[in-house]
This record gives sequence, structure tokens and C-alpha cells, in this order.
Amino acid sequence: MKIGILTHHYINNFGAFLQAYSLQQAVQDLYPDDEVYIIDCINLKHFIINAGGWFRFYKNKENLSNWFQKIRLPWTFAKARKKYMNLTHICYDAKGIEKLGLDYIIVGSDEVWNYRETKGNAKVKFGIGLNNEKLIAYAPSVGQTNDLEVPDYVKQGILKFKAVSARDALTEKLAENIRGEKIERVVDPTFLSKIPVEPVASVKKPYILFYYCDGLPVEEKNKIFEYAQKNGLAVYGAGECDKHYTSTTVNLTPFQWVWMFKNASYVVTGTFHGAVFSMLNHRQFACYLTNPSRIKKVTSLLEEFKLDSRCCDANADNIIAKLKEKIDYKRTEEEFEMRRNSSKVFLKDNIN
Repeated sequence: MKIGILTHHYINNFGAFLQAYSLQQAVQDLYPDDEVYIIDCINLKHFIINAGGWFRFYKNKENLSNWFQKIRLPWTFAKARKKYMNLTHICYDAKGIEKLGLDYIIVGSDEVWNYRETKGNAKVKFGIGLNNEKLIAYAPSVGQTNDLEVPDYVKQGILKFKAVSARDALTEKLAENIRGEKIERVVDPTFLSKIPVEPVASVKKPYILFYYCDGLPVEEKNKIFEYAQKNGLAVYGAGECDKHYTSTTVNLTPFQWVWMFKNASYVVTGTFHGAVFSMLNHRQFACYLTNPSRIKKVTSLLEEFKLDSRCCDANADNIIAKLKEKIDYKRTEEEFEMRRNSSKVFLKDNIN
């Protein structure tokens, strides 16, 4: 049996890489005698815009040293994809995918169903043009999209799937309205497999880790830096630039990025996978959410595991207080394990 995974694997984003890699590993573990591939289907517009974004220079945050390290990151991702992903031949549309001769296609995870995202939206992610394979949706997300004015191709596509699951409440609601059935909530693929780590040689002392807290006022961020200095902590960014960080840790491999979370004393993040990897590595963390495409999916994740109290406003004192508030990971890990098992059962029950 040949199983293909159709997702945003080519995006130069740590979460996008790790969810694709993890789903590949999880499915291969479930079906060790079968062939499991990442379908190397490229949306050129999406790819070019994403790759080009790494070459922008933000003078208020970056210096030339930061920037030179940052612009190398797309090549770091390219090498990681080549080494760790079992990629098919490159294809650009449904016709190319059909020629691969796959028995099953798993669509997901990440915002593969965000039909209002004009850069990355592709009808093929809804199964349009795929007629020779059985389709499974594993943990797709619609981002911030709601179920008003849903395009016909989205409705027609979602109805084509043999089985549909969802990663968050909004996607669950959309699919339930279209299919008229209960949709199972499953965990992000990064929960399903053991992810390797690679150490970052330049990191020598305990640290607070930031990962994309868009909109956090500079004066509040500086207060957190002052707290770190008083308490003997460095401050790093997980694959992001800020000339005020202790040193630059932007050109990381995906597994070095995971190591940064695994070894952080505290994490402050504004993203879905920033929250996920804080949780998976049992870190004390706080979420500062302002990006509309992240608020609903991160909030849904935290509510699912009864960690929604980790959300903070733009006040450094509140963020620091939240970081020092211990999470009972013994209880949370029990929930993780139960949800991992049920998510694997979803895959096993629907791929046969």
C-alpha cells in the first residue's frame, strides 16, 4: 500500500516542518510494511512569498549579523527536508498527484483548509481533482476562517473524504456543518512521534525563550529582559531575530529548534506550535496572542488541555507571574497519552 501525506511541508517554518515529519513517522510506525511519502506538491505562489519573506530587513529589530544568519534559514530547511522527508517527485497540481499511484492520501495537518488564505489556499487540499485515492483528513485547520459564505468547492471537497478529523474547534464546527456528522478532534501530529533533538552550541546558560510574540510592547519586553538579567538568565529567540537577545539563534535546524524548547527555563510565545512544544517538553510558559489567525487555534488547544489560564495580556509583570506559576504536567501528560492513543486509532480505523 502507498500512502501519501499532503500538507504545507515546503514552508520555511519550524511548526510546518515538524508536523509533516511527525505525521510521516507516525503513519510509518503504524504501517511498517507499507510505503509512506510526503507528497512534494508545491504551490509556487505560496512557496515564493514564504521564501522571499526571510530576506526582509527589519531595522528596528535586526542588525546585519542577525540578518545574514536569517537569510541562510531557507537553505537549512531545504537540507532538512531532503534528509528527513520521504518526498515524492515534485508535482504542482492534482494531475501530478494522480500520477503517483497512491492508495491513500492524508490531508493535514496545519492550516491546509484555510480557504481565505489567498497565498496558500489550494483546491487540491480539499481533494478537488483527486479521484483515484481514498482521502483522509488528519488534524486540518481552517485558521481563523469561519463557516459563513463557504465556497462550493470547499463543501464538495470535504464531502469527498472517507474520514475527517479536526485539530481545533472552528475546523470541527465547519466540517460538522458540511458533513452532518460528529467530527473527531485529534492532536497535532507533533504529539504522535518522538522527535529528535540537536544541541545549539552557542547556548551556555539558563534562559527565557521567546517565539513570535507579535505586538508585545517594547517596554514590556524590556522588563522581561531586566527580570532575566537580575535572575541570571539569558534571553534567546527560537529561530527569530532580535538584536536585544543574548545572542542570535535564528538559523536553526528543526531539531535544534525543538532542543531550544526542551532546555528553556521559561517560554513566552504567541504561536500554536510554540505552545505545543512548551507543553510537550513540560516547560513553564505564557502565551501572548495578538495575531488573529493564531488566537482561535491556540486558545482551542489550551482549552482542550485545561491550560487556557496560560494566556496573558501585554503586561510584563503578569507574564512573569504566569511563568513562575507551576503547571501540573503529571495530570496533563495523562491527557496527552489518552489523546495520542485515540488519534492513532483514528488513523488505524480509516486506513486499511
